[in-house]
Amino acid sequence: MRVHSGEKPYTCDQCGKSFTQNNALKDHMRIHTGEKPFKCGQCGKSFAYKKVLKVHLRSHNGVKPYTCDQCGKSFTQKGNLTEHMKIHTGEKPYVCDKCWKSFANLSNLKSHLKIHTKEKPHMCSLCGKSFSRLSVLKVHQKSHSGVKDHICSDCGKTFITDAGLKQHQRSHTGEKPYKCSHCDKRFSQFGSWKRHERTHTGEKPYYCFSCGKSFTQSSSLLRHTKNICLKSH
Repeated sequence: MRVHSGEKPYTCDQCGKSFTQNNALKDHMRIHTGEKPFKCGQCGKSFAYKKVLKVHLRSHNGVKPYTCDQCGKSFTQKGNLTEHMKIHTGEKPYVCDKCWKSFANLSNLKSHLKIHTKEKPHMCSLCGKSFSRLSVLKVHQKSHSGVKDHICSDCGKTFITDAGLKQHQRSHTGEKPYKCSHCDKRFSQFGSWKRHERTHTGEKPYYCFSCGKSFTQSSSLLRHTKNICLKSH
């Protein structure tokens, strides 16, 4: 069999890549032709590969088969779970070459770099406020609508986002999914856990561009910058 022999008789005439089976070559050719024969019946979006369509469909049906055994968070793709696990392992392979802060994934590093460039490409059409990340803009826009359609079944309190509701529900369940990697303390919210971890690591991710001083919490940086403004006037 070619799998064992290593024989690859089917070669792409565009880039020279070879394959053991003709079907594999046909699938590969879509990279060059741009053909997307697999269409989503829900939103009309098309894909080059059936397996990619299968993953996309999970965004419609809510299926998240990959679950973190540390905090219970679920994902539609295995790769997203792998990236998420770095939060628990503490692995941060992506390093900013401006301030040497490290990140668990590339997307977080890219978002961080906008702090240095002061780039805020995502603007709210209602109030003009700009944001470095699209996800933050989307959450902000909900504040204008006033719609809080995520309701707590225990107390009736409403929230703008599902994430906000889930965090609140832990006050009822007592669930504390975030465990400190340095001691036995656990936390119900991600932000509280991250702030606590810094008491062990000494990490100071909030950076003042005026004087270069760093802080462990954003609130400390805010107080610091306000003092600078007062002194300059």
